[in-house]
Amino acid sequence: MDLNDAFYFVQVVEKGGFSAAARALNIPKSRLSRRVRQLEDHLGVRLLQRTSRIVTTTEVGKEYFGFAQDALARFEIAETAIRRKTNRIEGTVTISCSVGMAQFGLDQILPRFLQDNPGVTVVQRASNQMEDLIKGGIDVAIRGHMDTLPDSSLIQVRLARVEWHLFCSPDYHGTLHQYDDPAALANHPALVLGRPGATHQWLLTDGDGQSASVPYRVRFASDDMSTLKNAAALSLGLVALPSYVCRPEVEAGSLVRILPGWTAGLPQISLLMPSRRGVLPAFEAFLDFLKQELPAILAGDAAAARE
Repeated sequence: MDLNDAFYFVQVVEKGGFSAAARALNIPKSRLSRRVRQLEDHLGVRLLQRTSRIVTTTEVGKEYFGFAQDALARFEIAETAIRRKTNRIEGTVTISCSVGMAQFGLDQILPRFLQDNPGVTVVQRASNQMEDLIKGGIDVAIRGHMDTLPDSSLIQVRLARVEWHLFCSPDYHGTLHQYDDPAALANHPALVLGRPGATHQWLLTDGDGQSASVPYRVRFASDDMSTLKNAAALSLGLVALPSYVCRPEVEAGSLVRILPGWTAGLPQISLLMPSRRGVLPAFEAFLDFLKQELPAILAGDAAAARE
């Protein structure tokens, strides 16, 4: 029996089909199908039910998948033990994150990780669309969320809280008659991240726990934070963004924070990962690096805000 056949079978099940697994492994679909059929012939049972649209495990296939997945994880543990003895950290880590996180958070630290770990390859998938970690072959995802994430088989590690603030250009700031009253911002033009919701309003909270809903009118909406920052610097309206995203512009004076006693959101940033990936040395090194370095980038008030 060729153990690679068991590996290919596990990949097909985890990725949800031959096409997805072939793309993840970068091999022809026909080769993958042939290797799984070879495994079935060796075992004398059918492991997968194939139709023109879906692939599912048979009862015996489901049982075999559990054993094979566990065995492959043990091989990974054995490899980790040997590599630790020789102080060699090698491998590929695939990460998923939003475009904003890639541009304004990870851009500052990923190159340093690669310099410190020449044997590790990092594959970054930057997208504002959620992706299935198992099917996508993703080792770790960095996700922002307001509510508690639903229970799942994924490991969840909380990293930091991120303050969102309201920003505008210095010239626009000069046109505001009141600087500390949320109601004074009602119906101002807004530069909105993502698609505008059904209700156009900022939900603000102060340090005492008081809240305020401030209606605005959408002037411009975009998935790209850089474009929104540029529009705000040109006095086109007010924008709510994470404090760390606007920190360079605040320090340079092209943006100022308004309503300094209020936040426009306080989402949690978490790491999500499949449990069995945690034994790989390259992944463990990357995870430790993220835990140590990323919170310092994300946290903190845009304290240099010129009010």
